[in-house]
This record gives sequence, structure tokens and C-alpha cells, in this order.
Amino acid sequence: MSDFNKDEYLNDLPDMDDLSGQAAPAAASAADGASADSAAAAAGATQEGAAQPAAAQSQENGDSAAADGADKADAADGKADDTLTPLGQAKKEAAEYLEALQRERAEFINFRHRAQKEQERFRQHGIIDVLTALLPALDDIDRIREHSEMDDSFKAVANKIDKAFEKFGVEKFGEKGEDFDPTKHDAILHKPDPNAEKETVDTVVEAGYRIGDRVIRAARVVVASPQN
Repeated sequence: MSDFNKDEYLNDLPDMDDLSGQAAPAAASAADGASADSAAAAAGATQEGAAQPAAAQSQENGDSAAADGADKADAADGKADDTLTPLGQAKKEAAEYLEALQRERAEFINFRHRAQKEQERFRQHGIIDVLTALLPALDDIDRIREHSEMDDSFKAVANKIDKAFEKFGVEKFGEKGEDFDPTKHDAILHKPDPNAEKETVDTVVEAGYRIGDRVIRAARVVVASPQN
């Protein structure tokens, strides 16, 4: 759904400006008619010699009618400025409903993204819990691989375990000869090496594991360091 601008939409709506232009002259005509009737009544009363109280009452009635006409004209003008035509009012309401719907849709999309992130976080925590519980067994498998021959059946089981963890994004790291990195290696021993030009991994005691950039366990290693 494309972005919706209610202000631009409502700028094109028809309003009552034209009607207010008609209402004002009508009210003004009523006021002029009332004034003319009042003047005629006053003149007739003077010519015919009517009593002064009757002329005063007629003048008061004429003034009241003129005032009422002026008030109605002002009210019509104010109402015309603020009131849309029925079609315009319907379009305005439709614009407000559409704007509210778009806000609700944006909030739902944000909620869905948050829910997906939370779900992935819980999934990762579950993998970490399982991996942490199996670390001793995985270390034993690595020692058997390194120090003895594994029969075919045991090797198949070990490979299945490795592939299962790879499927869930678990990566094993730590190799002999790689550069020592304190952010992912835990040095349990530094031994001088006359042939070493920089600190390198000499022996991997326990492999490290990580998921993405998150290190679950640092690799425990023996580090060969330059003698000087």
C-alpha cells in the first residue's frame, strides 16, 4: 500500500464557499428589506399623524428584524467556512479512516518484525543450551579422533553430530598453526619457540564453538610465542 497524504487529498474537496457567497447577499437583502419597511412605516406614521408610541414600536420592530437578519448572515458565513458538502464530508471521513488504517498496518509490521527477532533469539538460546550440555561429549570425540582410530560406526555417529550442529549454524574453530586471537582463543599456556615470529596456536586442547559472531566457548590452546 502506497503512502497516503490526507492533507493533499482534502485540499481537492469541494466546500461551501460558493454557498456562503449566496447566503450573505440574501441575508443582506433581508436586512435592507427590513430597514426599508421600517422607514416606510415611520414615514407613514408621520404623514398620517399616527400616535408617537405606535411609530416608535414600528421602528423597534424594524431594528430587531434587521439585527436578526445580520446575525443569521454572520452565522451562515461562519458555518460556510467550516462545513463541507455532503460529498466532501464523506471523502474527508474516508481519508481519516484510510490514514488510521495505514497507521495500524505500520504498527502491525513493526510488531511482526519484533516477534520474528524474538523468535530467532529464543531459538538461538535453545541451541546454545543444547550445545553447552554436549560440550564434554564433543571434546571426548575430538580426543578420540586425535589419539586413536575410530571404527566406521563411531565415525559415522560423530559426523552426524557435526552436521547436525552445522545445520543450526554452529561453527567449530581452533586449528594448529593459526594466529593467536585473544577474542576467540583462551591461552592456557605460552611456550617460547625460537622459530616463531609471532604468537601462533601450537596445540588445541579444546575446540571453540560460535554461532555467527557470538562465541559460545573460546578455544583453549597452547600458544607458541617468540623467545624475545
